[in-house]
Amino acid sequence: MTDRALSVVRAGALTSVQDEGRFGHAHLGVPRSGALDLPASRLANRLVGNAPGAAVLEATLNGCAVRPRCAVTVAVTGAPCPVTVDGRAVAWGAAVRVPSGAVVEVGAATRGVRSYLAFAGGVAVEPVLASRSTDLLSGLGPPPLRDGAVLPLGRPGRGHPYVDVAPAPGVAHELVLRVRPGPRADWFTPDAQRVLATGRYRVSSASNRIGLRTEGPALRRAVEGELPSEGMVLGAVQVPPDGLPVVFLADHPTTGGYPVIGVVPEPDLAAAAQAAPGTPLRFVVGRGL
Repeated sequence: MTDRALSVVRAGALTSVQDEGRFGHAHLGVPRSGALDLPASRLANRLVGNAPGAAVLEATLNGCAVRPRCAVTVAVTGAPCPVTVDGRAVAWGAAVRVPSGAVVEVGAATRGVRSYLAFAGGVAVEPVLASRSTDLLSGLGPPPLRDGAVLPLGRPGRGHPYVDVAPAPGVAHELVLRVRPGPRADWFTPDAQRVLATGRYRVSSASNRIGLRTEGPALRRAVEGELPSEGMVLGAVQVPPDGLPVVFLADHPTTGGYPVIGVVPEPDLAAAAQAAPGTPLRFVVGRGL
């Protein structure tokens, strides 16, 4: 086995190919997609000497297992988890040399939700609209991994020296998301902003790559009816008829008819990607955020 590729031994609950996403296609109804925890994806690439935007594998909750068909340097970041090579424990958050034919196993997350597995040279599936990302909403990009699938690997570059180990942020016990009010805050009762800022919320098990759903106090509407569909941005906090806020993540729809009470700044969304169901959630509302 000398070809630059990997075969999927165990696909896991939801493992997909992700890079930094598709930009500039929202007018066509195509969301950005890309790794939900971008800092973790970039760190994994840095550890193996890739450019920040090289494609990686994003594993969800119970990890995955793959067999490279060539010797390759790998690294796992994101949600902390056990990592083994042919059953032998190796370091998480560090560069590891894997021989050809060995099985790399990314175990279940011990905290958090999503782990990132990078390979020197990147996952070299065919790009669609200048991105290799799997988009669960539009169906663009490669399908989520399945057992037995074979994915090509690129050749390591020379312009990005790898590091052996680098610090990584931990997964917080409480998710704190800043919210800038608007653009449809006036569609809600005067106390809705207070409820959003003081309510005890938790991350719902219905959350996915499209949006982080919440459990907690409902936000009451002041305006009945629905909006004509309008553009939606990454981090928009949309409020459906049940009144429970939904924070739009990378695979979100590009338009929607429910009012948006505020927008979460993009730097806060990496933590949202790692918030497991049941995680306490607090919104910090303010115009100067």
